[in-house]
Amino acid sequence: MPASLDLLVLGNAIVDVMARTDEAFLVREGVHKGAMQLIDEARAEHLFGVMGPATIVSGGSGANTAVGAALLGARTGFVGKVRDDELGRLFAHDLTATGVRFATAPAGEGPATARCFILVTPDGERTMNTYLGACQGLSADDVDEATAASARFVYLEGYLWDPPAAKEAFRKAARAAHGAGNKVALTLSDAFCVDRYRDEFLGLIRDGSLDILFANIHELKSLYQTANAETALAALREETGLLGIVTRSEDGALVVAGGDTRAVPAAPVREVVDTTGAGDLFAAGFLAGLARGLDHADCARLGAVAAAEIIQHIGARPQADLAGLAAQAGLL
Repeated sequence: MPASLDLLVLGNAIVDVMARTDEAFLVREGVHKGAMQLIDEARAEHLFGVMGPATIVSGGSGANTAVGAALLGARTGFVGKVRDDELGRLFAHDLTATGVRFATAPAGEGPATARCFILVTPDGERTMNTYLGACQGLSADDVDEATAASARFVYLEGYLWDPPAAKEAFRKAARAAHGAGNKVALTLSDAFCVDRYRDEFLGLIRDGSLDILFANIHELKSLYQTANAETALAALREETGLLGIVTRSEDGALVVAGGDTRAVPAAPVREVVDTTGAGDLFAAGFLAGLARGLDHADCARLGAVAAAEIIQHIGARPQADLAGLAAQAGLL
């Protein structure tokens, strides 16, 4: 039976609240530049009050990937939990308007829809403070096994490993995908996320739960507990049966398959405005390329095109025609 989806993404359903700021604000508020920190509702209200003028859009790492892949022509679905509130309805509308299938039932009570406060400094670096809210209610009951089995690729964002019940949701989706002969991918998401769950992530890699791993070079070094990039890459090459995709900002990406490593350059950009979503959109391009049968190097080139678009404006949702850009690059 042909797959009904190319890609099914499991992730935190989050509404992004984005504002420009400076280094002094980060120091004053005690946040770690370039990282994602989990915060409670009181801290969320405080940051919203002091962060200055903000733009509010639907976001979440996995949801950004789902949107990017859909805009590149992939048949895409998303599993994530929102509350039945104003922000939850905004999230659902924004997702489905791009063609992503989103059928997860909203929570009728409990914490509000999740929010991520994204602080963008003049160098384009983003610092994230996330109130998970309703995200933490995602459970295995929200995963439809038939849908997961129908997807050629199931993709999990590492941030989703924070809510305990979501781990079983991912395992359920992964079992269904593998039972149907399909592939499972994980993005490590953040070096601090890796620090929290290193042993569990390595366990997923080594017990056969994963076929594809996305990481930036900092996350990969954290995974293998080394300050040396070459040492981390050598360890990745030793992982049996794993396709590894390692992004390195302006230095492009590496595709690691078995003992082979292929380098793909970054796509050119006029100006880096906001790096929010760069990894998300790279994964979107790569997975959309896999769904179209492109070889790994061209998948990485497609990812680079999508990432280049996203870092040239504020926000993690594309503003230009991704499919058009990919066509111009000879990739669609």
